[in-house]
Amino acid sequence: MGLDLLLGLQWGDEGKGKIVDVLTKNYDIIARFQGGPNAGHTLKFDGIKHVLHTIPSGIFHPNAQNLVGNGVVIDPVIFQQELENLDKFEIDYSKSLLISRKAHLILPTHRLLDAASEKAKGNKKIGSTLKGIGPTYMDKTGRNGIRIGDLEFPDWKSKYRELANKHEELISFYQVDLTYDLHALESDFFAAVDFIVDKLRFVDSESVLADAQSDQKKILGEGAQGSLLDIDFGTYPFVTSSNTTAAGACTGLGVAPNKIKDVFGIFKAYTTRVGSGPFPTELFDEVGEKIAKVGHEFGATTGRPRRCGWLDLVALKYTVQINGVTQLMMMKGDVLSGIDTLKICTQYEYRGELISHLPFSLDEEFINPKYIEMAGWTEDITNCTSYNELPSQLKEYVTFIENFLETPVRLVSVGPDRKQTIFR
Repeated sequence: MGLDLLLGLQWGDEGKGKIVDVLTKNYDIIARFQGGPNAGHTLKFDGIKHVLHTIPSGIFHPNAQNLVGNGVVIDPVIFQQELENLDKFEIDYSKSLLISRKAHLILPTHRLLDAASEKAKGNKKIGSTLKGIGPTYMDKTGRNGIRIGDLEFPDWKSKYRELANKHEELISFYQVDLTYDLHALESDFFAAVDFIVDKLRFVDSESVLADAQSDQKKILGEGAQGSLLDIDFGTYPFVTSSNTTAAGACTGLGVAPNKIKDVFGIFKAYTTRVGSGPFPTELFDEVGEKIAKVGHEFGATTGRPRRCGWLDLVALKYTVQINGVTQLMMMKGDVLSGIDTLKICTQYEYRGELISHLPFSLDEEFINPKYIEMAGWTEDITNCTSYNELPSQLKEYVTFIENFLETPVRLVSVGPDRKQTIFR
């Protein structure tokens, strides 16, 4: 048996955590395949809000195995905090959580390098979460990184020291005012490493997943960030450092492309973005402010306010194509309630030419979004439990989207709780 994928189709923050949690009952294994603590997957049930950064979103289901794949980068300090936050819910993560030996470690100096690099960019900063993600992936591709499996060997601390010293030399190269206490940071780091080594099971994850497929187990690959932040296919250079698209699941879990079955693509009923970078449909008026306020649009990891705008179907069609999406899931339909007229971007005017595809650059000086308008709805839909209960205008909105994208919308979310989920 193969595996299904779930990933974001915009600039992240689409609501992946909630849907993984909703779908977990249908799967035996939930596997994160890229990213790290720059992710913030929010789940809400039983009146409690949970935010996960590295741990897969199936962790609250006792019958599911959760796997952190080789494509993920792990900060032991943040990881320990996440695990300790689970203790009050009596989750036995020593059994239900597995870590790939090939996953790379984020060192304290990776975070310092991230801060120094971003500070040196000044007004040209890319909007990094400052979690050390980029420098860690750079060491991975530069063949300098330290992996989870290294912790099982006696010489890992000497490798650490050599790499940390190299990082400090690089930090001084940036010539920025960066005050830090590396001794204190390392004290927390080594304590967290000891905690993880003691509490968790390290595995050769590609073999675990191969055996699971042979045993007809159902697997769901969980992506982080969004497709428009992909290092190759996103709005470069304002992107993350990993492959957030379906291709990243193959390299981030060690599964063959022909083993991927359904690809669930998640998108918001509008568009948001955190940090810097182009955003053609961004709103700067009271409608944008209303969406941000009603949608509680603040980053789950950084707390930064999200930029809000109209739904961009040109960008969405692009990410549906490059991911091979088979089913769409629309989030936060409830946030648009009360807006009289909705706009949807269906084309761009790019350098004087009308186009229907995502061009090389989305910079505002080259691009002008073209919209169609649709009637909005006034009803509060947060208590709706079936598709038939939804306003006709919302159903027309959904129908237009799936016809434009030539992909069915199978799910509509009408609130943050796992119960506020309508399957079509």
